[in-house]
Amino acid sequence: MHLSTWRAFAIIVFSAMLCALAVPNLLAPATFDALPSALKRKMVLGLDLQGGSHLLLQVDADFVRKEKGENLRDDVRRVLRDAKIGYTNLALQGLTTSVRIREEKDVPEALRKLRELSQPLAGVFAGSNIQDIEINENGGLIRLTISNAGIIQRVGQSVEQSIEIVRKRVDELGTVEPSIQRQGLDRILVQVPGLDNPKRLIDLIGQTAKLTFRMVDLTSSVQNPSPDSEVLPSNEGQQYVIEKRVVVAGEDLIDAQPQNDSRSGEWVVSFRFNSAGARRFANATRDNVGRPFAIVLDNKVISAPTIREPIIGGAGQISGSFTAQTANDLAILLRAGALPAPLTVIEERTVGAGLGEDSIQAGIKAAWIGSIFVIVFMFVTYGLFGLFANIAVAVNVGMILGILSLLGATLTLPGIAGIVLTVGIAVDSNVLIYERIREEVRGGRSALSALNAGFDRALATILDSNLTTFIAAVVLFYVGTGPVRGFAVTFGIGILTTLFTAFTFTRLLVALWYHWWRPKTLPI
Repeated sequence: MHLSTWRAFAIIVFSAMLCALAVPNLLAPATFDALPSALKRKMVLGLDLQGGSHLLLQVDADFVRKEKGENLRDDVRRVLRDAKIGYTNLALQGLTTSVRIREEKDVPEALRKLRELSQPLAGVFAGSNIQDIEINENGGLIRLTISNAGIIQRVGQSVEQSIEIVRKRVDELGTVEPSIQRQGLDRILVQVPGLDNPKRLIDLIGQTAKLTFRMVDLTSSVQNPSPDSEVLPSNEGQQYVIEKRVVVAGEDLIDAQPQNDSRSGEWVVSFRFNSAGARRFANATRDNVGRPFAIVLDNKVISAPTIREPIIGGAGQISGSFTAQTANDLAILLRAGALPAPLTVIEERTVGAGLGEDSIQAGIKAAWIGSIFVIVFMFVTYGLFGLFANIAVAVNVGMILGILSLLGATLTLPGIAGIVLTVGIAVDSNVLIYERIREEVRGGRSALSALNAGFDRALATILDSNLTTFIAAVVLFYVGTGPVRGFAVTFGIGILTTLFTAFTFTRLLVALWYHWWRPKTLPI
């Protein structure tokens, strides 16, 4: 029961600081806004508590397969041409690209060059010597087949890239703490609390946003386009013959902003290229003065202006009957970049704010009822020591809320359940300590000896039980998604704060009481 002054002071200050971090959650919005930026940290209510939009998206795996197959065919053509190896019958069928080498003497060199296209798989396949492309040769006919493991890895990469791009797009909306997580092999869960317009969210994140700048083909007709051109529609329904050759791609954009054109009063999107894109754009506009060029977004022509003069500044405007919102949304898409594959909405749900308010009230009610029963039980069973335990539990909950606020965590209904469950676990630790003290008193120990033995000998049991529970919380966090992870976070933090309060704060209260009163017997 001996605690030095500095140790007691450190325990009180540390506990008070963590509890103080929870205070901003109780402040009115105007008061919170007046706080210094360093203190503006609080929990964010999840989708189930404040309402919002819920989307489950699926990456188009068929598109990924098709694109990877076409890229492989193009790579085979490039490699053989660079190596000056004659070939014929280059064809793509499903996931297999086949090519016949004209001269038999060139087959070994062709195989050597083409094997460079096959790479060992990383991630879960690392160290297994599995290649993403399988290569076979028979009589000069070489077949390159994309392996199933290669497709799985490419789909996984597309999901990870899509998550980052979706996150950028949603963040641009100015919403609070969106939750964007991977689910399974090819799905993405998007939850945006406070956003009650899922249609705009779908329009924003569902577009691939693949932007290209290409020349309009004036030598072909819509009915009979040349092999190097294709017919694309505009948003107004007009048909254009567009050259397949890309002058500048969207990857060269470094900025895009909505603007109101002072001359026409229309909303436009201004854009700016990087140095490489600006150089290509300047060359193209200089060589094609008087010709129209098309700005193509997801295979739709959104604008087809005529080049009046060379555009050498690396900047321009996109016009197309935009409103302020559509111009802003297009700018967001262009800044965030294109998705590697189309996303399909397979589940859409809107949670009303009223339902969230009901959930909050139900959670608060459950917390109060559970806490009152625990407080009464502890006080009736252990008297003054029960009061010490109740104070420690209150501090424990304050510390949990403070840590969640410090992390800017999202509080969900399962998170509230985790906090309520932590109250029971915190009391359980105190019960183990107090019952051990009772046993020591029955064994004839003095008051001071019983207190020391009770805290010391209960340590191993409490550590063991809480450690196994903490392992379960960690597994839930890494394996679970959405609400399950919210429960795991609050529950895991609660276990750590429970260990702290049981062996430091509760012990401090008991030690201060003992040194103040010096009792001969313990009221337990």
